[in-house]
Amino acid sequence: MTVTIAAESPLHDELRGLVAQLNDYLRPLSPPQFQYQLTAEQMAGEDSTVFVVRNAEAVAVGMGALKIHGPTTGEVKRMYVVAEMRGTGLGWLILLSIEAEARRLGLARLVLETGATAGFEPAWALYERSGFTRCEAVLDYADSDYNRFYEKKLSR
Repeated sequence: MTVTIAAESPLHDELRGLVAQLNDYLRPLSPPQFQYQLTAEQMAGEDSTVFVVRNAEAVAVGMGALKIHGPTTGEVKRMYVVAEMRGTGLGWLILLSIEAEARRLGLARLVLETGATAGFEPAWALYERSGFTRCEAVLDYADSDYNRFYEKKLSR
């Protein structure tokens, strides 16, 4: 399988489509007040870098973002791989790219919030295999039975 991954603007229709697919996937998994979704416009801010995976035909098949929170902390946001490509390692590739960018920027810690209900098991497995550990609520997220939090310390 040939793929490429690069930082891209989320403000074109193809990436907006991936954002919409992700939102559609997440909507039935937990109540809306416990879903912390960024729009394409929010991901296009100077504090964020969006990584896009493209297949051999240059079609976007996955994405994930790094959002900066101050000089030491980055947040993993909007991780998504289209259904037909799940289980192929693309999520891991996206997460590696996010971590590499965080290290390049000199961040000491990556955090993330994900769902805590059925349907999120593949995400938990990916984060745990990638060295993230569960932690208390991070940033300004409220702790709830619908959310799970992870962190990873980055060595410099």
